[in-house]
Amino acid sequence: MKKWLFALLTSLVVLALAACGGSEEKKEEGKSEENKKLVVGASNVPHAIILEEAKPLLEAKGYELEIETFNDYILPNKALDEGELDANYYQHIPFLELQKKEHGYKFENAGGIHIEPIGVYSKKYKSLDELSKGAKVLMSSSVADHGRVLSLLEKEGLIKLKDGINKTDATLEDVSENKKDLQFEYNYEPAFLPQAFNNGEGDIVVINSNFAIDSGLDPLKDPIVIESNDSPYVNIVAVRSGDEENEKIKALIDALHSQEIQDFIMNEWKGAIVPVNE
Repeated sequence: MKKWLFALLTSLVVLALAACGGSEEKKEEGKSEENKKLVVGASNVPHAIILEEAKPLLEAKGYELEIETFNDYILPNKALDEGELDANYYQHIPFLELQKKEHGYKFENAGGIHIEPIGVYSKKYKSLDELSKGAKVLMSSSVADHGRVLSLLEKEGLIKLKDGINKTDATLEDVSENKKDLQFEYNYEPAFLPQAFNNGEGDIVVINSNFAIDSGLDPLKDPIVIESNDSPYVNIVAVRSGDEENEKIKALIDALHSQEIQDFIMNEWKGAIVPVNE
């Protein structure tokens, strides 16, 4: 009887240990699968399209890319901060820096991927020289884009900014000369600017290329003025601080910097979007 009971207890212990071992193995397998999955938040155009093109390159390295699309400038950073994303790809450097300052985000720039030259659109004028006095300028509510817009208008000779300022940080208060008394309206969500243009609102509308393309506009043909390709507003992949050295993040950047993706960007958008390798 004692031998039988001892054998039974021994068997139960062995089974329990085996079960524990199996559970640990499953946990390790789950952890391994999780480490091979990469969730990236992106704007619909062009970011999500570029990421879709990069999927096979990441799969070849053993990574599964899941793309979460956003049509908003705030939510992708919030989702990244809350751990819902591994990275996001939709914003330029000045916007990232402003978001970090305003929200205390601990984010890093993992790599620059492309530039989207911003354009000035108008249904009323064929050139900025034709603008009448008091013309209305519609622009994004995103403060990070204000310096960009004002720098472009200064370059075109419509305004002047105060001496000695960092022009990427310029605000309307930094306009020192406004020859045509331009009236700036900046309460528009960036995604709605193409709609405002199509509705004939304002005299000129300044639109980011990604939203222009998403709305069926051609950033090379439709604007009356477009930003030069040497713009400092590089669109980057953002990650939580410390993750920039993560192997799957490095694999993502390598894929986006690959010749295949750079060629794809140039062929797909014909210079309306310009690849960079930073």
